[in-house]
Amino acid sequence: MSILERKPFLNISIAHLLLAGIVLLSVFLHFSNLDAIGDANTYYTAAVESMTQSFSNFFFVAAEPGGAVSVDKPPLGLWVEAVFALVLGVSGFSTSLPNMLAGVFSVPLLYALVSRYSGKLAGLLAALVLVITPVALATDRNNTMDGLLVFVLLVAAWTFVHATESGKLAWLLLGAFIVGLGFNIKMLQAFLPLPAFYALYFLGANTGWGRKIIHLGLATLVVVLVSLSWAIAVDLTPAELRPYVGSSEDNTVMELIVGHNGLSRLFNPRAANTPSDSAPAVPQAPADNPALNPQTGSAPPAAFAACRDQSFGDSCTFTPRNGNAVSGRCIQPPQGDQLACAPVNGSGLNPPPGALGDGPNASPDAPNASGVPFSQETGSPGALRFFSAPLSKQMSWLLPLALISMLAVLFAAQVRLPLEAAHKALLLWGGWLVTCLVFFSMVEGIFHAYYTIMLAPAQGALVGIGAAQFWNWQKEHPAARLLWIFAAGLTLAFQVYTAAQYGLDNLLLLAAPALALMMAGIGLGLFRSLHKAAFITQVMALLILPAVWTGLTVFDEMPNAALPTASQFSPGDRPGAAERPLNELNPVNEEMFTYLQANTQNVEYLLATPNAHSGAPFILASGRPVLYIGGFGGGDPVIDAAGLAEMVADGELRYVLWSGQNDKREISQWVEGSCRPVMQFNRPNQNQPTGPKQENNSLYDCGQG
Repeated sequence: MSILERKPFLNISIAHLLLAGIVLLSVFLHFSNLDAIGDANTYYTAAVESMTQSFSNFFFVAAEPGGAVSVDKPPLGLWVEAVFALVLGVSGFSTSLPNMLAGVFSVPLLYALVSRYSGKLAGLLAALVLVITPVALATDRNNTMDGLLVFVLLVAAWTFVHATESGKLAWLLLGAFIVGLGFNIKMLQAFLPLPAFYALYFLGANTGWGRKIIHLGLATLVVVLVSLSWAIAVDLTPAELRPYVGSSEDNTVMELIVGHNGLSRLFNPRAANTPSDSAPAVPQAPADNPALNPQTGSAPPAAFAACRDQSFGDSCTFTPRNGNAVSGRCIQPPQGDQLACAPVNGSGLNPPPGALGDGPNASPDAPNASGVPFSQETGSPGALRFFSAPLSKQMSWLLPLALISMLAVLFAAQVRLPLEAAHKALLLWGGWLVTCLVFFSMVEGIFHAYYTIMLAPAQGALVGIGAAQFWNWQKEHPAARLLWIFAAGLTLAFQVYTAAQYGLDNLLLLAAPALALMMAGIGLGLFRSLHKAAFITQVMALLILPAVWTGLTVFDEMPNAALPTASQFSPGDRPGAAERPLNELNPVNEEMFTYLQANTQNVEYLLATPNAHSGAPFILASGRPVLYIGGFGGGDPVIDAAGLAEMVADGELRYVLWSGQNDKREISQWVEGSCRPVMQFNRPNQNQPTGPKQENNSLYDCGQG
């Protein structure tokens, strides 16, 4: 009998009551502060609006109602969101709801999976850790599809466990089918836990080796067929009968899989560039900048608030306490992890939209000052990526304990083949965690912080399994208490260090309860009759800081809707909360919108814009087609100058929102030569209500009237 199968820590009825409480906590956290969701990621919300307008748009996941270009993601997650939107109406909430429900349902599912091999205590702790993982709540409460993907992969894990226990091919093929569905939510990201699933069946099933090899070969065939089914259907459709495949190089989904959603995630697309052909120089804070101290990175709260949800290099304006407005660019202070608004010197520093920085308004492959794309969110590649800012706040709070737990379970019993329960659990969850940890630690390309939700279930499982293992060890080996105290103490020390990295206000005030509980637990452990109370107290000490950060994330009034992330502000002074309207992360210019509506009643398209970031708000405001000339980031060849001229001649398009872009000079020349600027919207000044990436755009009238 395995050490994890001995007398349970909790009986079934108490375990189920506690599980119900954990699920209710998950519901509360997922459905609180709903106003903060706003329009969620406007790119996806606008796409759902488009998908609800025609079957063609639905099937091909058109990014805008005119169906000129598709979203750069596979369809399944957006299909689910579109179905919810058809019932509830298109909104940030309706498109985020599937992911919120997936996050809630993942909790009891993880409990069932972990408790099957490791007992009720392990399952409860795993479920609780998942609930208080900040990035999980941030991602679930958004219409990015990663929360839904995690739920689907947990369902796949459940089928692989059943296949391992029964040895039946049907369960294995069902699991392969579900992984294929996951591929159609976020493509190759769905394959990260697949090695752990295969290893579990191969080393854990009580079936002949030859039969297992054949079974896994058939499962692989199913994975490939299901994964590529939609891609093949789209690529076989003539290009003139479907949207341009967004973010692809050759208008095919297969290239999108390999390129933008494949190799561009692994490798820095600008790494091999010479200085002459790299991105324009990034703005830096001048030494005499009165609004920002270049040595310490200190700045007025309003300077940080002005760049909240903005990208590196974006234009910004704020008013410090002296009342003199400051206009400049969003830069990263030398010793800070938040963007701050600062005036910049250096004439000619006016890069094209999307050329600089990290964020929803930047080109997907644009590096920041460190040369690594999106390093403002995820830092630089390396073994310590998950243990240092800016990534450590996402899900790493209990990562040291999870890694130590892997060693504890490994040595809990002798390894035998086929694997016994403890090592099946280790292989499943340890394989899942390590694969994701290594992959995301090494990638140099497109990597957003919310991708780390992929590690959350495995981390929760290993924390629960490890804690249960240490508890069982303590009952027969008193010296094991020292190992547990070491593991728990090391993890708590890392948590305090992590909180300190982000300048958490009242750090000592928050750390004190955790430290006090840990010391109390150690003291209680000196009395044999209080060992259980000591263990519970020590576990509670480890949950305080991640729970606080999760609370800050959920109740953040200004979350990053485009790139979900754990809160980066302290519970004290929240800079700029009163200085910026709630959820106006990418507002439409109301005056321009009214003008366009009044002058395009007999025109199909409301207007054409350089990219999705400048166009999506107009779709959400009007429900009408808005042509994304360059697709998501502005670089796609969705249409050329001749195509625009033809649309104007046919009466399909009249207005173009445009600024000179070096990579689309032909279109710029056509706009400047064939269209006339609408003077009141000609490079709007900073007092007009413009959204991100609209500062340098002018409205042109290309009509013949």
